[in-house]
Amino acid sequence: MDLYQHFRPEEKPFIDEIANWSEDVKERYIPKRSDFLDPRQQDIARAVVGDDPEIILSFSGGSQYTERKRLLMLPPYYQAEDEDSGIVLFSVDYPRKFASIAHRDLLGALMSLGVKREKYGDLLFEDGQVQLVVAEEIASFVQLNLTEVGNSPVKLEEIPMSEILAVPESWNERNGTVSSLRLDAVLAEIYRQSRAKMTPLIQKKLVKVNWKTVEQPSYSLQAGDYLSVRGKGRSKLLDVDGQTKKGKQRIVIGIPDENH
Repeated sequence: MDLYQHFRPEEKPFIDEIANWSEDVKERYIPKRSDFLDPRQQDIARAVVGDDPEIILSFSGGSQYTERKRLLMLPPYYQAEDEDSGIVLFSVDYPRKFASIAHRDLLGALMSLGVKREKYGDLLFEDGQVQLVVAEEIASFVQLNLTEVGNSPVKLEEIPMSEILAVPESWNERNGTVSSLRLDAVLAEIYRQSRAKMTPLIQKKLVKVNWKTVEQPSYSLQAGDYLSVRGKGRSKLLDVDGQTKKGKQRIVIGIPDENH
């Protein structure tokens, strides 16, 4: 499949899975629903399916602003219902007057239940409110067993999806040039620091590319890659737009407003 050339070797199994699902939908008319996918996986799914008229592709994570979403792949005749998305929204009740809950603490408590990360959607925080999106097949288990986050007792209450916290993420685009598409070089351009300052952060496992930790400063990036540096925020390599006369790579970077 020529599509492989646009993605990394480690992404091939996921590409194959989406391609196989596509064939099942078209040949056997079987609807398919994934676990929660990160935005990179969503991009791959869209690229694999393309504009195939025999497949309806949709993503659901609770609202248009959620990051992690479940994929629904349907035959064109299939009339999807709200429940087909297979997601449940919980409000996390905890003693707000005496405690606070951090994202890492909630995620750690959820992972300690022995459920894989792909069964959890977004963890949402706003003005002391905490919400959790989960796959419906594990919702009862999580509600019963998640009773503590950090040192705080918690109780999960299922609430309508209409009550989900929806905080849109706005991206600013910025043009730049780099000597190469090495991870350290691109990060240096994004955060306007030297490569020498970026390298230790990478080696200390503080940098992720497409939600996976990368420890090699020489790791080669591609257009579409999502980046994050602990303590510095997130960004995306939106495009690689040719070379300058001096042989440098022109790049287009996306940075959320919150990172400024």
